[in-house]
Amino acid sequence: MTISWTEGDDSILPDRPIKGRGSVSNRSGRFEGEQRARIDDGWLLEEDLGDRPRLRTQLGIDAARSVITRNTSPDVPFDRSINPYRGCEHGCVYCFARPTHAYLGLSPGLDFETKLFWKPDAAALLTVELARPKYRCGPIAFGTNTDPYQPVERETFAMRGLLQVLRDCSHPFSIVTKNALICRDLDLIAPAGQANQARVMVSVTTLDRGLANKMEPRASTPEKRLDAIRRLSDAGVPTGVLVAPIIPAVNDHEIEEIVTRAAEAGATSAGHVLLRLPLEIEDLFKEWLATHMPDRAERVLSLIRQSHGGQLYRSKFGERMRGSGPYADMIATRMKLARKKLGLDRRTLAMMDCTAFTPPRKPSAQLSLL
Repeated sequence: MTISWTEGDDSILPDRPIKGRGSVSNRSGRFEGEQRARIDDGWLLEEDLGDRPRLRTQLGIDAARSVITRNTSPDVPFDRSINPYRGCEHGCVYCFARPTHAYLGLSPGLDFETKLFWKPDAAALLTVELARPKYRCGPIAFGTNTDPYQPVERETFAMRGLLQVLRDCSHPFSIVTKNALICRDLDLIAPAGQANQARVMVSVTTLDRGLANKMEPRASTPEKRLDAIRRLSDAGVPTGVLVAPIIPAVNDHEIEEIVTRAAEAGATSAGHVLLRLPLEIEDLFKEWLATHMPDRAERVLSLIRQSHGGQLYRSKFGERMRGSGPYADMIATRMKLARKKLGLDRRTLAMMDCTAFTPPRKPSAQLSLL
């Protein structure tokens, strides 16, 4: 049944947060011809106005024919990446990958964190791609779109399968994550790190557990992430901290403390990214601010605009991840001084060893003679 409504209609019920989820609503994607709204039809019971029921995570199949994605962006230090999952159960409200769910006809809101897709054949596909005669070795980046160590990885082991392929052919890789589950695979990551074939960046957005529960409800707690840095570093893996995203008037006051705690845990590098609000994320983030921080919402949005030429987001290369203007420059300066003080010199992927790579044998139905 189609229900007509207009913005400001008194029959529209406001969305409320769901425990364990980051997005407040399930707004339609930009390619959809309809918009969703909860309507009061006059039959509401008192319990309907209470907490919204929890949403279970649904896991579907991504029938991809390849796993390595190429890019030529000047904003990132790698030219290839792998994402074992579409969507991310961590539920980070600010996640710049949310708009990709619109391509699937799903919402970048709650759908993004509850309707996930994984690649069960990822390891086999990677083996085929690495075995091609024209393949040239270069560091493969994980966690560039969605987190490879989100909670469903405990069931699928998709990331572990990919690491086993890379281990067997001595292929270098980097990982960005905010989940301590990465330590499960230390037996694969540590030898690569010691051989200069692995780098890890652990994202620590805040040290405030309450704030983390609101921003990134299903990611590891801040303390567990710091412990992951410690365990990785102790195992000989070059590990850094990524203070990302930095949100004006929300977590920007924590920059120095986060970097200091990470350095104490063994981090050897530090980086940052200023909050990005492309496409549907803008409205989703506004909803989140109005729900959890109504007292400072306008201040936050004003500082974001000051960092993007008066807009909430600009996609210009060189500025989209760092911003521009006095506020953005101040953040960059604070990060630079913190790195210098703590000796966290950033190491690039170009320094990783690619010379030991040995192409895997391409799967064949023909048996070997030996």
